[in-house]
Amino acid sequence: MTGDAEIRVSVSPGEVRVAGLLRGTLEVASIERAGQPDGVGDLHLARVTAILPAMSGAFLLLGDNLTGFLPESELQPPRQAIAKALHEGQTLAVRIIRAAQGGKGPRLTARLTAEEQAVALSAERRVPCLLSRGPSPALRLARMWPDAPLVTDGPDSAASLRKALGTGRVTLRLAGAFDPELEADFDNLANPRVALEGGASLLIYPTPALTAIDVDSGSIAGSRDAAAHALLNQVAINAVARQIRLRNLAGAILVDFAGLPIRRRESLVAPLAAALETDPLDAKLLGMTRLGLMEIVRPRIHPPLHEILGLPPSPLTLGLAAMRQALREVAALQGTALALVAAPEVIQAIRASPDAEEAYRRQAGRPLLLRQDACLRPGQEQVMRVEG
Repeated sequence: MTGDAEIRVSVSPGEVRVAGLLRGTLEVASIERAGQPDGVGDLHLARVTAILPAMSGAFLLLGDNLTGFLPESELQPPRQAIAKALHEGQTLAVRIIRAAQGGKGPRLTARLTAEEQAVALSAERRVPCLLSRGPSPALRLARMWPDAPLVTDGPDSAASLRKALGTGRVTLRLAGAFDPELEADFDNLANPRVALEGGASLLIYPTPALTAIDVDSGSIAGSRDAAAHALLNQVAINAVARQIRLRNLAGAILVDFAGLPIRRRESLVAPLAAALETDPLDAKLLGMTRLGLMEIVRPRIHPPLHEILGLPPSPLTLGLAAMRQALREVAALQGTALALVAAPEVIQAIRASPDAEEAYRRQAGRPLLLRQDACLRPGQEQVMRVEG
């Protein structure tokens, strides 16, 4: 990673947002909600609850009262039959290698480092229990980009990162780690529509089975200008690859390009494959379907952003965004208290978020008054001054 890279860590009530910038452009984005870590990298002392030879794996009870799946391929030592290697009630240390998905628990491995094995051996034998948390999103990106400086607006975040990475690499900027442009970039990640040059756009539709990406050609739809369609497709190819990375899309991804008959879409295969080569998770273009759709598969490790933000944005996403707005306003209104007026489900989501209200009070120096208004809908949040 060159000197063109920078990592910014924004700490706000209820969540931490991490941005990886290359030459000033957002290339990596992650969001971690308070009380909702995805668990990847967590080390657990677990108990085997069920062995399933037909699935070549076993279910284990973890320390957070979760059930995870340990595949036969992740045993230590490897190449053992699951029924011979484990028995029900057995205790063993495991690490989460893939976040939970839908109704499925996290994926586990028993192939631990020497350091992890030492932690497990030194732990009190309470089973099941969480032994240690995995690295934060900021620390993961810092290790991926070892030369990139970090800027954070959270004092606790700065102290933790300096302890792990050294003091010279981390800068504390209390005025805010995100500028308005970066704030807008993160807001756009909750929008299924991505605007492209010339009025074209991408439409991104996640489903439980796959993610569909449609290229809308906008004003040149129906045009016979081959050069215009070629330019649109090149822009769309780069945008598709970037949005897959930014939104951390995973699993099966189908892309429908615009402006070309099916027989001519083969010309897009090589450029799209090349655009995907920079993906750190090694997204693969499998080819083109008989309907002319580009078929991509990308490993799932951490949850896609739409599972965190909601699509459309969840009441919690809207509520935390309103709290960030209130923090910006209260900084300019010294001595003035603010109230957040919002739909009942937004207020309830904020109150259910661990430490969100207390984090606001610490950052603002005064509490944020929360008021429910049944006449408002999610997305109609209002930040108001409190008179008197």
